[in-house]
Amino acid sequence: MDISYIKALHIIFVITWFAGLFYIVRLFIYFAEAENKKEPAKSILQTQYKLMSKRLWYIITWPSAVLASFFAFWMLYLVPSYLTMPWMHVKLSFVLALYFYHAGCQKIFKQQQMNSVKYTSFKLRIWNEVATILLFAIVFLVVLKSAISWIWGVIGIILLGILLMLSIRLYKKIKLKNGWENDKHEISEDANQSNSNN
Repeated sequence: MDISYIKALHIIFVITWFAGLFYIVRLFIYFAEAENKKEPAKSILQTQYKLMSKRLWYIITWPSAVLASFFAFWMLYLVPSYLTMPWMHVKLSFVLALYFYHAGCQKIFKQQQMNSVKYTSFKLRIWNEVATILLFAIVFLVVLKSAISWIWGVIGIILLGILLMLSIRLYKKIKLKNGWENDKHEISEDANQSNSNN
């Protein structure tokens, strides 16, 4: 088979793998947030999120991870000179980090399938951004290749990570503020209703 076809298939399955990783963590977040709902909403939502997670994880994410890796190893077998390139060593270290990230998601997935919520939605939002940083790192390394460029790319990725963390903190503050305002609005409505009844 022409290596271009193998490369194309590798890229396609990397895209679907990342799509699965991004979406699965969103489902983890929704599952954790549903923990604060009252029954029967809590059980209904968490049952649905568990089902969605199971289908996504085993039908899209895991097969994509396996196939992306299979086509990557096939390319390296056909073109072993890739392994002599310094940028490839750095890229493979980020890919190794991606495998660890996938394993971390597997752990959270198993916990939630057992109805165990060990992480807050805030921690899961931070966890969600790790995949974004890995995606940026891998794509920049593949596209730029030269040593100086990937060094600047890594610096950019660190800055991106800091920016994402600040964005998450800002989101949390806005959410808490809006939640407080909603509670205040409900209290004022209750007071008005009580006054009108009197």
